[in-house]
Amino acid sequence: MKQMSLVESLNPVETQPLASRLRPRTLEEFVGQEHLVGEGRILRQMIERDQIPSMILWGPPGVGKTTLANVVANLTKAEFVNFSAVTSGIKEIKEIMARAEAGRRVGLRTVLFVDEIHRFNKAQQDAFLPYVEQGSIILIGATTENPSFEVNSALLSRSKVFVLKALGEDDLVRLLRRALTDERGFGKLALDVSDETLRKIAVHANGDARNALGTLEAAVANAELKGDRLVLSDDVLAQCIGRKALLYDKHGEEHYNIISALHKSMRNSDPDAAVYWLARMLEGGEDPLYIARRCVRFASEDVGLADPNALLLANAVWDACHNLGVPECNVHLTQIVVYLALAPKSNAMEAAYLKAAKDAQERMAEPVPLNIRNAPTRLMKALDYGKGYTYAHDTDEKIARMSCLPEALAGRRYYEPCGLGLEARFKARLAAVRDWREGRTDVPPFSSPAYGVPAAKKS
Repeated sequence: MKQMSLVESLNPVETQPLASRLRPRTLEEFVGQEHLVGEGRILRQMIERDQIPSMILWGPPGVGKTTLANVVANLTKAEFVNFSAVTSGIKEIKEIMARAEAGRRVGLRTVLFVDEIHRFNKAQQDAFLPYVEQGSIILIGATTENPSFEVNSALLSRSKVFVLKALGEDDLVRLLRRALTDERGFGKLALDVSDETLRKIAVHANGDARNALGTLEAAVANAELKGDRLVLSDDVLAQCIGRKALLYDKHGEEHYNIISALHKSMRNSDPDAAVYWLARMLEGGEDPLYIARRCVRFASEDVGLADPNALLLANAVWDACHNLGVPECNVHLTQIVVYLALAPKSNAMEAAYLKAAKDAQERMAEPVPLNIRNAPTRLMKALDYGKGYTYAHDTDEKIARMSCLPEALAGRRYYEPCGLGLEARFKARLAAVRDWREGRTDVPPFSSPAYGVPAAKKS
C-alpha cells in the first residue's frame, strides 16, 4: 500500500507514459543523432536559423523522429500542424492545405509533420505535392520504411532525407539516468537503480528510446519498497524485460538487409557472421524455408562445382526444414550455413548463365544448326535436318569434333571454371576437351590424366 501511495502522489500529468513526459523540448535535451544535430551539423544549423526545408526523417522506431519534429515545433516561427497518416485521409489533407495556402498569402508559414508517411497511398502523397512546390507548407515526414520505395519520387525529390540511426547503449543509459532525476520522470521518488540495471535495460531496448523508457517505467512501478526507498531488483527487471523483441520485418527493408548479410558472410567464408545473421532471422520469426531456399540457390551460385555436395546438402536441409519446422530445424540451417561458408567458392555457374543470357537477349535469335536438329519426317531429312550429326557414343573417343553452337557464336565461351576445390578437376577436364576439339592435341580428352587416366608411358 505504501508503494501505491507514492505512485498516486504523482501529478495527473505524470500519469502520461514516461516517454511522453520526457519528450525533449530543445536540441540540448535531445539524445543521439549527433551526425545530424551535433554542434555545427547541418540539421542543427537549419533548425537554429529557422530555415528548415521539407524533409523526410527515416529511421527505426524510437530513435527520435517525432521528438525532432516537436523540437522544430518549439523553435520555429511557423504554425505547426501534427498530422497522422493512420487517422487522416484526403479530406483532412485538403482542409489543412487550404488553411496553409491562406496563411501563405498573408506571410505565414506552416510546418506540417506527417507521422508514418509511408502509410499514405500515392494519391494521398500527391495531394501534398503542389503545396510543397509553391511553399504553402514545409513538410516533415517520418517513416520507418525506406523512402526510396515508400515515398513518391516527385515528393522525395523536393525533400531532403535525413537518416536517423538506432540509439547506442550509452545514449540510452544517458536518457534513462535523466528519467531518474528529471522531475517530469522519477525525480521526485527515492529510487535505487544501479548502473548495471540501466545497462541491461539499454541493451534490451535495442536502440529504441521508447522501449527503454517503457521498460524502466514498468520496472519502477513494480519496484520493492525497502524502508523509505524503492529498489529495482534484478528479479523485477527480468520480469519486466521478458523476451527481447528483435528489429526484424519479414516484409520490409530489414528482411532484405539481413538476408543480404547472411549471403555475403557465407560468400566471404565467415561462418561466425553467417550463423549470427541466421540467428537474427530465425529469432525474428523468419520462415526457415525461405532461408533454406536461399541456401539452395547459394550452393550453385557461389559454390557450384567447387563442391557439388553443397547442393545435395542444401536440398537435404530444405527437406528437413519442411518436415520439422522451427525450432527443430534451426540446427540443420546452422549446419548448411557453416558448410557453405567453409566450402570452396566458385561463381562460374552464375557467370556462365549471365553471359549466355546476355547473348540470348542482345544478339539475333540464331537458328539451331542443322546437324543437331532432329529429323523425324522425310521432309526434315530432305531439308538436311540432322545431316552431319555424329553420335558421340559411336566414336572411340566418345566425343565428336562437331560444333553445337550457331555459326555466329562459334568459339564463344560461357563456362570458365574458377579452379578451387573439386572444380580444379572440372577445369582440367574442360581444358582437355577444348584442346582436343580445337585440334591442339590428338590425345582423346577422356583418355587424358584430367579424367583420372594415367598418361601413356613413353617407349
